Amino acid sequence: MTSVLRLDGVDRSFGDRQVLRDVTFDVHGGRMTGFVGGNGAGKTTTMRIILGVLAPDRGEVSWQGAPLTREGRHRFGYLPEERGLYPKMTAREQVTYLGRLHGLDAATARRNTDELLARVGLDARGDDLLETLSLGNQQRAQVAAALVHDPEVLVLDEPFSGLDPTAVDTLVSVLRERAAAGVPVLFSSHQLDVVERLCDDLVIIADGAIRAAGTREELRAAYGQPRYTLVVDGDAGWLRDQPGVTLVDLDGPRAVFDLDADADDQQVLRAALARGPVRAFHPVTPTIAEIFREVTQ
Repeated sequence: MTSVLRLDGVDRSFGDRQVLRDVTFDVHGGRMTGFVGGNGAGKTTTMRIILGVLAPDRGEVSWQGAPLTREGRHRFGYLPEERGLYPKMTAREQVTYLGRLHGLDAATARRNTDELLARVGLDARGDDLLETLSLGNQQRAQVAAALVHDPEVLVLDEPFSGLDPTAVDTLVSVLRERAAAGVPVLFSSHQLDVVERLCDDLVIIADGAIRAAGTREELRAAYGQPRYTLVVDGDAGWLRDQPGVTLVDLDGPRAVFDLDADADDQQVLRAALARGPVRAFHPVTPTIAEIFREVTQ
């Protein structure tokens, strides 16, 4: 994979409080990178440094192998966590205006705006003042504003905030389309279920430091004890006495258990088969939420 956007050794302090420590990770072209962390972990500060709103105390942000410049950032699409819309403008006027600020001619800005408002489900409310829209519809407008100039990179801070499940699905579809077209997408979210189904790559930050980074598959392989589900015909309580097995959950014939590093899953399966039919036996893939808890605790 080619790294398009890279942060290398980024530090940042506010007064005597250091909020970022040696932050290093890549965002690859055509991939969705989820950026997750608790409140105050450093996500928004990192994104503001990428966009040039803040300067790092140390370290570098590069794009396509060269230091990121103001001109390069002009080709980025940014959605801030705080809404930055003009309440007395209509949604259509706002998105068109921001497209013009990014250098689009009037006709292209209007065309892109109309297409995006329809794509995010806001075309029927496009001529309503932004102050009259619900928070969810304001967020749809802000997403359209981040996309109107066909950015080459997307940096989205909590893009799903305030959206109902239908709107989340719509936005997920829009972002997947952009990634499929080769755009690198970096997004933060507290909604780990959305991150789970959307991200190709994952970066976890806590206390201003990167705790884990890699593809979703790499992190699933690297973290969490080997965990299995077993379903038999009778009671599965005998697993308590099986060497190397730690029961996590037991409900009659269904058991979820961890295995010690030196234990053999096939030995457990043979023991189960010796007692009767086995209806299910398979490893359990750790969720993003479980990985997050493990690396941040």
